[in-house]
Parts: sequence; C-alpha cells; structure tokens
Amino acid sequence: MSAEETSHLISHKKTDGESGIHNALHDASTERMTTPNNYGSNQITVDLSHHDSAQVIQEDVRRSTYLDETSRLTLSWSDLEAKVSTREKKSCCRGGIVQKKTILRGVSGVVKPGTLLAVIGASGAGKTTLLNILTARNTKSLSVSGNIYANGVEIGSGIKNVSAYVQQDDLFIGTLTVREQLQFRALLRMDRKFKDSDRLERVEDVIVEMGLTSCAKSRIGSVFGARRGISGGERKRLSFASESLTNPPLMFCDEPTSGLDTFMAQNIINSLQTMAKKGHTIICTIHQPSSELFAMFNQILIMSEGRTAFCGSSEAALEFFSKMKFPCPTNYNPADHYILTLAIRPGQEEESRNTSNAICDSFSTSDLSKVTFDEIKEQRQTATAKGQDLLLQEVAAGDSRYSSSWHKQLRYVFWRAWITQFRDVILFRIRVTQCIINALIFGLIYLQLDVDQKGVMNINGAIFVLLISISFSSMFAVINSFPIELEIFLREYGSGLYRTDIYFLSKTISEIPIFLMTSVIFVSIAYWMIGLEPHLYPFLMAQLVYFLAATCGVSLGYFISTMTGSVTAALAIAPPAIIPFMLFGGLFINQGSIPIYFNWLKYISWFRYANEVLMVNQWKDIDNIPCPNNTTPSNFTIVPRRQNCQFYTGNDVLAYTSFEEDRVEFDIIMLCVLLVGLRLFSFIALLTRAKRSKE
Repeated sequence: MSAEETSHLISHKKTDGESGIHNALHDASTERMTTPNNYGSNQITVDLSHHDSAQVIQEDVRRSTYLDETSRLTLSWSDLEAKVSTREKKSCCRGGIVQKKTILRGVSGVVKPGTLLAVIGASGAGKTTLLNILTARNTKSLSVSGNIYANGVEIGSGIKNVSAYVQQDDLFIGTLTVREQLQFRALLRMDRKFKDSDRLERVEDVIVEMGLTSCAKSRIGSVFGARRGISGGERKRLSFASESLTNPPLMFCDEPTSGLDTFMAQNIINSLQTMAKKGHTIICTIHQPSSELFAMFNQILIMSEGRTAFCGSSEAALEFFSKMKFPCPTNYNPADHYILTLAIRPGQEEESRNTSNAICDSFSTSDLSKVTFDEIKEQRQTATAKGQDLLLQEVAAGDSRYSSSWHKQLRYVFWRAWITQFRDVILFRIRVTQCIINALIFGLIYLQLDVDQKGVMNINGAIFVLLISISFSSMFAVINSFPIELEIFLREYGSGLYRTDIYFLSKTISEIPIFLMTSVIFVSIAYWMIGLEPHLYPFLMAQLVYFLAATCGVSLGYFISTMTGSVTAALAIAPPAIIPFMLFGGLFINQGSIPIYFNWLKYISWFRYANEVLMVNQWKDIDNIPCPNNTTPSNFTIVPRRQNCQFYTGNDVLAYTSFEEDRVEFDIIMLCVLLVGLRLFSFIALLTRAKRSKE
C-alpha cells in the first residue's frame, strides 16, 4: 500500500452512506497517538498526519500479521467420539425405537502452528462433523466424548475467542463495498483495546494481503441478484479477509475451494499457505482437490466411516498406503486414490468396509499414530508445568475480547441497515413504481366517486381495498427479502459480532423512511383521485392510519419470515395467515354479525381498527346523502314521491356498518398496540432462532 493510499484512507471523503464509519477514521487522523502492536511487535508513536509516519505505521501493521510465540496455538484432540440419536418407525400407532448411530470413532490428531492441514475423505466420512466439534458449533444433536486441547489445555466453547471459521457459503450484504464490509467487521470484531484508527489500518493491510485492492471500492453484489458485483474468487477471498482481521491464531475452513475454478482455488490455498507461514494453525475440509491443490498442503487427515485412516505428511501417506498394498499409481492424483480406496462402493459394501477397517486399524497401531499421542501427552505435560498463558486464561474465563459496547454495535449496525435500504436502487425504484402504479389503477377504477346511495358502497369498498393493498404490499416486501438477510444475521450473531436486539432495533428504525415514503405516495395519489373527504384533517388522518396499517403488515411479515426462515415457506404461509385479519375488518362481514365463537378475532385485526377510523373519517361530517326522486302520474298531474332510501347522512352509514365515532382514539391506540405486539413477537421469534443457531 502506497503512502498516497494510506493518506487517502486517513482523509477519507464521506461518500454516500459511509460517514458513520469514516467519521471514526476522520477523528483519529488529527491526533498524535501511540499505535499498539496488536500481535507482538513493539509500540511506536506516530503522527498520522505526516507522510513518513504513515509509511511507518503501514510497515508496523505489515509486521503485525505475524504471530509471535506467545500467540501461537497447537490444537490437538484425543479419542473423539460422536453419536446421533435416530428413531426407527415401527408402525403408525407405535413409537419407534431410539438408536445411537456412531458418526466419529476414536479420532485423534495434532496440528501445530505453521501447519496447513487438509481433511479429506468420501461423503459421509465425518469431515464436517469433526470440524463442527472442533469449533464447538452445531453439536446440539450430537453426543460427544473425548478431549480437545489448545496448547495442552482443555478448551470448550471458548475456542471461538481464539479462532475464525470460514464457512462454505459466502454470505454478505450485497450493497456494501469490499472495504466497507471489512471496516464494519473490524470496528465490531477486533480486540476492544484497539482504537478505531488501528482497526481501519488493519483493514487496508488485509485488503493488500488478500489481493482485494482492485475491487476494494466495488460493491459485493449478490450471486443471483440483478447486481452481480465481485467475482466468486473475490467473494471467497473476502470471506477469508473478514475472518483474518483479528489475526486469529487458529482458523477453520469448510471446503474453501468449493465452486471455484482451478486457478482461483490455487489462489485461495496460496493465501492460506501464506497465513500458515506466519504462525497460524489452519485446518481445512476439502472435497476432491486436484493434484496441484493437494500438493500445497503440508499435512493431511484422511477419514473413512468416522475413523482416522491416516494423519501426517503427504509423503508419509504415500508410503503408508504402499505398505497396505494400495500404492498410488504413477501420474495419478493421490487425493483421488485415497478417497476411492476408502470409499464404500455400491454393491460391494462388505468388501469396502473390510478394506476401510483394515487401513484404519493399521494406522491406529502404527508409529505415526503413537507419535500423535506422544505429542498430545507432551503438550499437556508442558501446559501443566508452566501453567496457562494469558491468551488461554481469557478463553477459560469465557470472556470474549472481541465484544463491543452496546452503543457502538447500534451505531455501526444501524449504519449498515440504513445504507442497505437506499443503496439498492433497483429495488427502491421498483417499490416506488409499484406504489404509484397501484395507486393510479385504484384511482382510475374508483375515479371521483359520487356521495349518493350507490356511491356509499363504492366509497366503502375503495377505502378497504386501499387498506388491503398497502398491508399486502408492505408484508410481501419484507417476506421477499428478509429471509435472505436472516441467514447473514444468524452467521454474524453466531460469531459474536453483535446482539439480537441491536440488529432488530436497527432494522426497525432504518426501514421507517422507505415504508413511510411509499405509504404517503400511495395515499396521496389514490385519495384525491377517488374523491374522498376533501379537507386537510381527514387527509392527514388517512395518511396516519394507512401508514400504521402498512407497519402492521411489515411486522407480520417479519414474524412469518423469522418463523419459517425461507422465502418459499413464508410466501406459502402469508396469504392464509393474513386472511383472518382481513375477513373481520368490517367490509366482508358486519361487526355486529360476527359469530360469538369468532368474535375474538376482530380484536386482533388491524383491518378492523383501521377501517373504523377511516370510515368515521370519511362519513362523520357528511350531513346529506342525496336520495333519488321518483315521479308517478295521478289524474294527469306529476306528483313527486320520495323513495325509501337507506342512507340520509354519514351517521346512517356508520350505524349500518356498526362503527362508532367514539372509538376512534381507542382504534388508533389499538393499532399502535398491535404494531408493537407483532414486533415483539417477531423479536422473540428472532431471538429464539438465534439462540438455537448457536447450539
């Protein structure tokens, strides 16, 4: 990174939506400060406003990517066993028999600093299960026994505080740029003792290390969205960059080359090699690596049927399989050879299992296996003799050194939620265009309705149709987008990036302007085209009520999305879920005619409360509804005769629909109560889902 780039980072012009993060950097640029070495080098005092000092800080950060001896971790595990309960269904009337299925059996291993370990094996060999147990993730359904050690000290869920986990799927907010994504992670995830300026300097260093300089200002985009953004290889490198900001001594990667071509896959593994050379301990599961990729790992762990078939160097693996009478053919990919040798072939299950068991049994009694157990024993003895180091003491205490304060989390999560609402220009235009077109269609259908006997039904129908439209459009706007973002939230919450209430509050506040704007546009067009009560107060009251109804629809959309977790399921459940609220809104059935056993439903229908306010708003000041005159001949004299009309004033309309003016204030209060209640249920559902995702 050049001095000009460093200087640009410090001055950082405020572009659209970036001021929330960039303010922190701007404040830091005007002061002299002591830059602590995050990872083991000495402190230096610099003036960030000077060109030469910026170069010094760049070089210091570059050196800081290496781990000193006190920060390195040796991960070891001994006799890991995992079982899962399965139930065999016996009949339609009798319960099944619960059985324990063994997924891992007697798995042991050691990975030292500077090692890049590849875990390979056929599908169902136990690779992912082993990774989940080592990272203390997704183990709720498993019965696990055995021991996991860090530098010889037994470690539990605290391993998350000293490790990073790069998952197979790359999930990002597509409207952020690469630099903004990393800045967001750094400001919330890095050790809380660091200043914001240090965190942002670390971001620039990681951008250079991971080869993301050319796309740093590009938006990430979505894989299947209208805006593609960066390439698949860049997304994968961004995943590694996001997790490596904290410079973790231990890193786990779940199939990091999945979906990438050979060239991009080699770039990813090369980046991991570079990290390993700096003292990191890296463990990867990998599915059928090419021979070039396989050669880049300095250690491999081969699994079969939940057991260890081999653990050691690539050269030792060739020798071991040759001794087992399964030599790797010349010019053949060793990884493919090992996987095919240990695979359970259809139609040859018994023979394949005998081969697999023979290899696993042979390795368990081999010298390589004994070396592994000796190293584990030595690590434990060393840890007992010198006691725990400071890093592991923090882990044992269960205190995360990465957690940020509540207000800091709110600041940056709200910043991201805010720009997400307005940066997706295509979606924003679609929402605005949709509300304008719908308003014009309804306005043309109910164009300038007359207040007469026939017009009463038309006006009542128009009011309720607008209520249905704004509720449905708001609810489906959430359902079509929130389940996708929900996956990102669960992953970030699982890594301890921020709290559930922070995310929900930020999401709730940031969405208000867009839904308020679309509601105001929709009502402003339709209200005057239809010809509803032409005074300012009724118009403003209608704006308020329709906005509250739209927000209730949004709240129900969040609740359904959180409960289902997928767009498809939410779209299937939403219509039947909202219909009961709509049926008891006062148009399809009179409020005084609802059966007593369904009477309770009208009290939780925002359609009912909103419709009552809107009807009173429309009819309370109308003193005369024209009634047509008929004429009948009598002795050759035209005598006018007044027809028996149903409505003579607006109060007659309200009495017919069982709506009362005295309940308007109560209705508005109940709309607010329903809004808050639905949001509260949505938050509880989100909190429950988030808690379960960490088990």
